[in-house]
Amino acid sequence: MKKQSGFTLIEIAIVLVIIGLLLGGVLKGQEMMTNAKIKRVSNDFNGISAAVFSYLDRYASFPGDDPNAAARWGGGTVSGNGDGLIGGNAFGAGESRELWDHLRKSGLVSGAGTNYPNHSFGGRIGIENTIYGINGTVIVMDNMQGKVGEILDRQLDDGDGNGGQFQNSANTTNYAQDTNYSFAKKL
Repeated sequence: MKKQSGFTLIEIAIVLVIIGLLLGGVLKGQEMMTNAKIKRVSNDFNGISAAVFSYLDRYASFPGDDPNAAARWGGGTVSGNGDGLIGGNAFGAGESRELWDHLRKSGLVSGAGTNYPNHSFGGRIGIENTIYGINGTVIVMDNMQGKVGEILDRQLDDGDGNGGQFQNSANTTNYAQDTNYSFAKKL
């Protein structure tokens, strides 16, 4: 008589437990990576605010709006008009773009030139004056999912996407979890 070969129920159960542990570890690892990215974005909002205010303390003018920047650094640096506002669209030309060159040449942020920095989810970081119903100087980060924005809103403000000092581009109270938004926070 020929003996049948194969796996026993115990062997199959052990394999399934191992697969379950591996999948659980991978999912937990992904969650930890997402949480780390959210923490970095939160730190970016705070760090950029600190850099802008440090520049204001040092040079008595907002970066990008600084009328003495070209004389101070030369080499293609463009001065602002000195009106006390960072002019232009967050991701357009003008003072909002020159701001990055001024911050970099002053040593307050890393990099070189007027290129927009990217946040940990891959979108750009910009600054402009008054957007999404937030008056004053505002930090804008584009291309982040609603679930990320909702967490950031709870950490940095009031959790309401259409109120307070942190808002989304759709001006909605609730966040669509998998929809990409731009988010803005008052400086």
